[in-house]
Amino acid sequence: MNRQLSLDATVSGLLPVGPLHPHIAGLAESFTGQGYSSYSTDVKIRLLRNLDRWCMKHRIGIDDLDETQIQKFLHFRRIRGHARNGDPSTLWSLLKYLREENLTPPAVETTDDALQQLQARFGQYLAEERGLKQATLDWYLFETKRFLSARFGKDRLLLGELSQRDIIRFVLRRARAISPSGAKRATTVLRGFLRFLYERGEIATNLAASVPRVANWSCAGLPKFLAPDAVERILQTCDEQSAEGRRDHSILILLARLGLRAGEVVQMTLDDIDWDRGELMVRGKGGRQDRLPIPKDVGRALAKYIRRARPRCSSRRVFIRLRAPHCGLAGPSTVDFVVRSALKRAGLSPAHKGAHMLRHSLATRMLGSGASLTEIGKILRHQSPSTTAIYAKVDLAALRSLTQPWPGGAA
Repeated sequence: MNRQLSLDATVSGLLPVGPLHPHIAGLAESFTGQGYSSYSTDVKIRLLRNLDRWCMKHRIGIDDLDETQIQKFLHFRRIRGHARNGDPSTLWSLLKYLREENLTPPAVETTDDALQQLQARFGQYLAEERGLKQATLDWYLFETKRFLSARFGKDRLLLGELSQRDIIRFVLRRARAISPSGAKRATTVLRGFLRFLYERGEIATNLAASVPRVANWSCAGLPKFLAPDAVERILQTCDEQSAEGRRDHSILILLARLGLRAGEVVQMTLDDIDWDRGELMVRGKGGRQDRLPIPKDVGRALAKYIRRARPRCSSRRVFIRLRAPHCGLAGPSTVDFVVRSALKRAGLSPAHKGAHMLRHSLATRMLGSGASLTEIGKILRHQSPSTTAIYAKVDLAALRSLTQPWPGGAA
């Protein structure tokens, strides 16, 4: 109602109009379609009207509106004490809208633009020529962006200046920051990226061979897990009277009861849930699809979230951002954040706090209940029995019964 009144007031001539006026109504519809409340949309519209009058006062036409002018307007807002946290995102949305409608010239390429274009080409190559799934593709792009940002920062992307020293320095820094398996995956990504650059003529030498290998022996360590009572404490920390609590409880119980990976939770769609059969389609690694039975507590949590807490939107993803714009979760890191928050509420501080810890916890709980490694592998959907073998090390009592006396030692 407030937004309609402000639009009517402008049309009737009570407010001055500038070059943006004809396009504000279209933007208002766009904000509403993205799930913003009427209040938030009204706040954004008032900001755009202020920008419209500012442009008119400074004789800035719609063709002249770019990042520089937006920054000047934001500075003007700050010195007047009118700045709000959401102002920049609203104005960047305006600029994107105007450029998509060909009303404003395209942006002058910056280092960030060059990086985005390079990643777009690499992403297309990974999808079309390598056939990678979206979750794996996102991981590749994440690691390559980290590598390029570490090497060039805000400077120009001079790919021809990449050297063996840059690569070794990056790998050593990553290996200190993440697990051996994570570092090994990062080097795989880096080799693929460097081969791509060489094949496309971006670099003169194939530097893929310069990427050092990371030692990561199979079954070298124990899986990190929580005791069953600690897992239950985590599930009980969610406030199921709130929308956020219902969403987070649904995510946590999928991790704890079915051992889903974070990426599998993110990619879940409403069509993957077969309520009649009580089954869930899980889209795993390498395009693999498995059907798992939905336990009663998991089904109740999902139904409560979908019926009472999931925002209405066009996306078919199960788990949606609670704040506008309403769309699917950004990625696996969002699920990791849900787990870390629950651990903090439960007063738990394990060495590893990611979503995968709950997957390990399910496996060790099954092992303690008498499940075989074959049964555990089926639930976790491991493609190779060797992947499940690491959980044999958890049952130390059983392993001790298999040990033989050391030759020459005491009986």
